[in-house]
Amino acid sequence: MQIGRKLSLVVGLVGACAFAAQGAWAVDEIQVYNAEIAEVGQWTIQQHLNYVPQGRTQPDFPGGLISNHSLNGTPELAYGLTDWFELGWYAPFAVEQHRGFLSDGAKIRTLFVVPNAAERSFFYGVNFEFSYMTPPFSQSRFGMEIRPIIGGRNSDWEFIVNPIVDVSFGSHGEADFAPVARLARKLDKDLFVGLEYYGDFGEIGNFLPLQEQQHNIFAVTDFKLGDFDIDLGLGYGLTTGSDRWVVKGIIGYAFPVPGKSEEGTSAPKAPPTQRRSAINPYGGAGTPDRLALQ
Repeated sequence: MQIGRKLSLVVGLVGACAFAAQGAWAVDEIQVYNAEIAEVGQWTIQQHLNYVPQGRTQPDFPGGLISNHSLNGTPELAYGLTDWFELGWYAPFAVEQHRGFLSDGAKIRTLFVVPNAAERSFFYGVNFEFSYMTPPFSQSRFGMEIRPIIGGRNSDWEFIVNPIVDVSFGSHGEADFAPVARLARKLDKDLFVGLEYYGDFGEIGNFLPLQEQQHNIFAVTDFKLGDFDIDLGLGYGLTTGSDRWVVKGIIGYAFPVPGKSEEGTSAPKAPPTQRRSAINPYGGAGTPDRLALQ
């Protein structure tokens, strides 16, 4: 398939660049991407909010964000350019217990997927995010996320894996391996329950000791509330390098497609893990930039 060959080429080329660079940083989403995107000409918006009631109490570098009791999130605006390409924009932030509101710059993402992923039993894609980051969140100013998307589903279950590579540039840069995964059961047309995993092993080629890595399991549910997609989850950290408890929430809305009748409008894409999800989801555990959940 021509699109499949193009995606493989892009992943290979950018993956090689990732291993040539170095980096780690915190990201703002707690989502697993499922390759579903907005329709052509359609705008979607999501608001991510994550709270850490019990987390790490020390920053990962001098002046870095402290995740304990922090509120983290981002608005996410996306636009469907073709049936295989979506463009998105983020403005990540955190509200820290002692310093108040902190901006984490901005991100642009380019999401390439197999068309009509929601109708396929096997689906795939790749997402590239390009970030400008601020000092409380990272010792590097510029970064990149490479997120392959591989998944399968039947009428009752879906299983999705995003083997993420987080890259930051400059003297503090490195490439971190931060995989995420999702196993969910469909209970009704727009109702899912399941488990999501978020990890950060640290720098590729120099993984951290197990207890310094980040490994978090979330119990999640996705459902619709009127025209809005809702995603809720409660996460537990399995290692000392992880935040112990994290609460996540996402609310999403898909604007009508211009020129499309009301009957034909499909509010994408999902229970907003679009049904997608991420924690570098929390940044590179144990590295200079292993930061708070966003």
